[in-house]
Amino acid sequence: MPAEPEKSANQQRPLLVALTGGIASGKTAVSDRLAEHGAVVIDTDLIAREVVEPGQPGLAAIVKAFGPGILDANGGLDRAAMRQQVFTDPDSRKRLESILHPLIAERVKHRIASEQATDYLLLVVPLLVESGLFLNADRIIVVDVPESVQLERLARRDGTSEAQARAILASQASREQRLKVATDVVDNSGSLADLERAADHLHNELITKARQLNRSKTAVEHYP
Repeated sequence: MPAEPEKSANQQRPLLVALTGGIASGKTAVSDRLAEHGAVVIDTDLIAREVVEPGQPGLAAIVKAFGPGILDANGGLDRAAMRQQVFTDPDSRKRLESILHPLIAERVKHRIASEQATDYLLLVVPLLVESGLFLNADRIIVVDVPESVQLERLARRDGTSEAQARAILASQASREQRLKVATDVVDNSGSLADLERAADHLHNELITKARQLNRSKTAVEHYP
């Protein structure tokens, strides 16, 4: 996404925070806890659903690229069929991403512009590393767990077999790749209470960072 025009040093703006993590890492629990503290949350998974609703240009582009067989009986996107196709065919996944990512980025840009009266904006971006979207956010929070914990949680949460779970993990960025881009890491290998305490601490840190940003005379707009 192209950068917005620079703002003057006296104009305040929210700190832009991207939250990511592998499947079953606990991203939703962290974002929910931050929302309880008043954080404005922009979830790119929800936006990805919005841009392919019936009547949206995203759905028309997908039908053009993959054919009408990708629709369900009601004329909506057959998500299971789409998921199966892109999971087994890397070229199809790239084609789908080339349709969705610009639409998601544009909609997020409009959401950011409409949510300026807050200390920080939380963008939940599960595939941040894979997509490259929002890598230039002010802070990148990675919810981190060992792979063994992800496998256990997937089995318990979704009834996923170990083979299926390992295939899902293999299709995502590695733990090392996510940690490489992190400015902040939330360890979720413990209990829910531990995670909530970590999220509470993170919220306080983000408030501090946001206010430092807006005290700086060099603060400029550089949203992705």
